[in-house]
Amino acid sequence: MQSWFHGHPILTYIIILALTIYIFNAVFRVGRLPILKEILVHLVMALGSFVLFVLQFDKLPIIQCMSVAVFMMALLRGRQFYDKIKGKRNGSDPGGA
Repeated sequence: MQSWFHGHPILTYIIILALTIYIFNAVFRVGRLPILKEILVHLVMALGSFVLFVLQFDKLPIIQCMSVAVFMMALLRGRQFYDKIKGKRNGSDPGGA
């Protein structure tokens, strides 16, 4: 898999940038920013993604690690959805003690 990423550098960078933006939006974003700050944040993420791309190109498993993080976030969202449905079915508050 590393050789495929090494052979497709532009696609590798786009994948890293997309995963970085998704992780930022899913974990760190608390609200909307003004447009100039939003542009600045995305430019900094693009620069940071280039650093991660260089590490990926140097045979480190950056995309695989970020994919595991996204998978774990999906598991968390699935668990939260399950608890919400289970709480509605039982008629109780899922956040209560």
